Amino acid sequence: MLQLPPLSLYIHIPWCVQKCPYCDFNSHALKQSIPESDYVQALLADLQQDANYIQGRVLQSIFIGGGTPSLFSAEAIRSLLDGVQQQIPFADDIEITMEANPGTVEAGRFSAYQQAGVNRISIGVQSFQPQKLAKLGRIHDPEQARNAGLQAQHAGLRSFNIDLMHGLPEQSVNDALYDLEQAISLNPPHLSWYQLTIEPNTAFGSRPPVLPEDDILWDIQEQGHQRLTAAGYRQYEISAYAKPGFECRHNLNYWHFGDYLGIGCGAHGKITLPEANRIIRTAKVKHPKGYLDQERVFLDQCWDVEAEDRPFEYFMNRMRLFSPIPKQEFTERTGLSPESVAPMLATAFEKGLLTETESFWEVTELGHRYLNSLLTMLMADSE
Repeated sequence: MLQLPPLSLYIHIPWCVQKCPYCDFNSHALKQSIPESDYVQALLADLQQDANYIQGRVLQSIFIGGGTPSLFSAEAIRSLLDGVQQQIPFADDIEITMEANPGTVEAGRFSAYQQAGVNRISIGVQSFQPQKLAKLGRIHDPEQARNAGLQAQHAGLRSFNIDLMHGLPEQSVNDALYDLEQAISLNPPHLSWYQLTIEPNTAFGSRPPVLPEDDILWDIQEQGHQRLTAAGYRQYEISAYAKPGFECRHNLNYWHFGDYLGIGCGAHGKITLPEANRIIRTAKVKHPKGYLDQERVFLDQCWDVEAEDRPFEYFMNRMRLFSPIPKQEFTERTGLSPESVAPMLATAFEKGLLTETESFWEVTELGHRYLNSLLTMLMADSE
């Protein structure tokens, strides 16, 4: 039977200085001043329209993403968070993360965000090499990236994250390891280290750059993993490493198939309605002009996750984590029995990608190495 899972909140701020060629997020290059006050009020009105989905819960985490949220002033962020808390109680140990671009952060800005209520900053560095940053369309330079990391160290935050990419155009193993060493030297409690992928409907999708060959990508991942492990980081998710106790709670809620409200332009949400045996997903109006139109509702789409789709959606998220998968959690989050997915998992057991005990399933080392293949197999076997 479906159980009510923990609740998080995602807030989308869609503006950025310029659109990066690899980015397929809902972001819009800034052409005029940001309507900060109007957008904050719209976000709070959007949240009010989702009030029925709270169902008596407290917020475990908030993630302010974009776009570039650090284009907003600390005063606007404070007003936003105060308004959210008036509508939904915060857990005592709530994690509140905000994304920041090193090119939009002046000295002291992180401390101001911390005083506004943010306790975790995620810094979009991507690379510490000028030529790689230029190819990625980033507006900051390596020195700004380092300064942002140093700011985060001394801002009184609970934690901070550095976002770093590998598999960049024409990147060598040494290039990738240099970037990683620079990030490690800033001692972030959390490090997101993920491979560049070419997405459709992006500039790179239209004009693909030359990316490293598979053998180079594999060496980058193997040697990078060794460096991170030696530096005291533990890989807890396919693209995330953390010092013990500093895993990103917000992302963990996603991967555990928890619930989250999504407010802001194009924001997505996932909500469980146990009494109706429903799981629904929501999407808000994408374009800022439409979102700020006071005569229209914020909700653009709402659809059910049907029972036959729940196992794959659960496993697609949960198998990103390097921890056993409790069968009880599967039942609570999907409303389905473990026995109901036995046929779906059979091939994965046979190929050594998955093991099981009476209480758990677990992705093997081979399964994590070929996770995309594993998920493709599960999707095929669920049809």
